[in-house]
Amino acid sequence: MPRAKTEPASKSINRLTPLEVKNATPDEGKSEKNLNDGGRLYLVVTATRKRWQFQFGLHGKMYKQWLGEYPKVTLAQARKLRDEAAKLVDEGKDPRIEKQIAKAHAKLSSENTFEAIALEWFEKAMADKSHSHRERTLNRLQTDIFPWLGKRDIATIEAPELLACLRRIEERGAIETAHRVRWSCGKVFAYAMATGRAKGNTADVLAQSDVLQKPISKPFPTISDPAEVGHLLRAIDSLNATLVVKCACQLAPLVFTRIGELRKAEWQEIDFPRKQWRIPAEKMKTRAPHIVPLSAQALAILQTIQPLTGHKRYVFEGGRSNDRPMSEAAINNALRRLGYGKEEFTGHSFRKIASTLLNESHLWHRDAIERQLAHGEKDTVLATYNHAQHLPERTEMMQWWADYLDKLKVGADVIQFPSRRFA
Repeated sequence: MPRAKTEPASKSINRLTPLEVKNATPDEGKSEKNLNDGGRLYLVVTATRKRWQFQFGLHGKMYKQWLGEYPKVTLAQARKLRDEAAKLVDEGKDPRIEKQIAKAHAKLSSENTFEAIALEWFEKAMADKSHSHRERTLNRLQTDIFPWLGKRDIATIEAPELLACLRRIEERGAIETAHRVRWSCGKVFAYAMATGRAKGNTADVLAQSDVLQKPISKPFPTISDPAEVGHLLRAIDSLNATLVVKCACQLAPLVFTRIGELRKAEWQEIDFPRKQWRIPAEKMKTRAPHIVPLSAQALAILQTIQPLTGHKRYVFEGGRSNDRPMSEAAINNALRRLGYGKEEFTGHSFRKIASTLLNESHLWHRDAIERQLAHGEKDTVLATYNHAQHLPERTEMMQWWADYLDKLKVGADVIQFPSRRFA
């Protein structure tokens, strides 16, 4: 059956004027009025709105397509939309279906942008990471990449364009950040490749070509001389701070966990009968559960602060909210007040002290020390099963360590260690 032809706009005999369109109202007693502009374009007028409608015949049937609402779509724009739709009809295509296809392509195009794919990767791959790690990763992408490449189809982004973004980061002196952002971008490109939206990893090209400045590796500042450690411990005992901050500073050298793990300690994790602090996997950098045997000295500190925060969630609660832990900067700020500069000592330095002096004592298996420091294993499944490994030795080691720190604090001569205990 031949296709019905649409009447060309040039043959319209009742063309409307902009004023007629503006003043059009339904006839009295009727809810709707159709005004013919010719070329099968109609203005459908009701008491509440005016809409443009295109009527067309295709394959022996008549159809209607809405082209938009007046005044958002003007008379001139409606005629242009009508002409475009009429051309599709002449080609044997349904303009309604073609419009849906165009929308689908537009949506697909928006879903293929770097920003859309990056957010998709972030929600899936970073879901089990710590809040602070997730926040840093997303902030870097939002600040350094999205403004320039976020709306681009990821498949069209070339290495020089990504390099330009990373150069801007380098120019502000954040060399390490540039490498971290490149790593995140590499993960985004890899995700895009895996989901069929990119054919290459532009960020990996940059990594392989050594075009970024190499960061200068700086070890965490620390104190290794036992006499200086003793001086630090005495200074902490004399610290003028809130009980929460002072107890956190006193506990830090005894448990030598990461500061983030310490400040987020919860009372439900403290097992007083077993004399253990059992940290769940989601709080650990290694993503494996961790057990910290608590020495008598550590237990005494927890019992000191328990009347203040024991009925709340966090052992070291934040000063402004009962639902948040102590701030990241609290311990470092306390150390600054004691006169220790950031180039000399940080909260992380307690871990370096423990690692150095415990290894130098030659009293404990290196594996027991590493396990207590919660240094990660490549096999995360194995790490989960091994979280209690060497626990008897670690329990004895933690009490020995607390006693040793007490001796340093009073200035005893404990530089010479006894003979090796564990082979």
